[in-house]
Amino acid sequence: MAKATFAAGCFWGVEDAFRGLPGVTDTSVGYTGGHTAQPTYPEVCGHRTGHAEAVEVVFDPAQISYRQLVERFFALHDPTQLNRQGPDLGDQYRSAIFCHDAAQQAVAGETKARVAAVSPRPVVTEIVPATVFWRAEEHHQQYLEKRGRSTCRS
Repeated sequence: MAKATFAAGCFWGVEDAFRGLPGVTDTSVGYTGGHTAQPTYPEVCGHRTGHAEAVEVVFDPAQISYRQLVERFFALHDPTQLNRQGPDLGDQYRSAIFCHDAAQQAVAGETKARVAAVSPRPVVTEIVPATVFWRAEEHHQQYLEKRGRSTCRS
């Protein structure tokens, strides 16, 4: 098994988008990329931690490649929006790929360059080394699935 970590707006919808993919064995929502240990949802939303709402994806590389996950990441959100996705505003909603090794960094960079080459606006997705992933509070895990919803929007 391998791990991938992505931030693409509200983590509920991002988790749902990866959770059902063949080869994805587990997902967790949480916080990463900031400077505070054990952050809470109110702290992250209060812009006091520097963390992004992110999804950690555990996958079987024999069934789905990291490249396929990165392509899914770029397809599921607007990577040209700085610190927002749709109505969600704030640095916790930034577009970011947190790479677990040099191979992931290379794939993420190549894919971002390909997306940027055809985008009418600059792609602002950060590609940075993965740091500690702080699992979010339990009620945030599989939030949409637990509520029988397929989207964050009402």
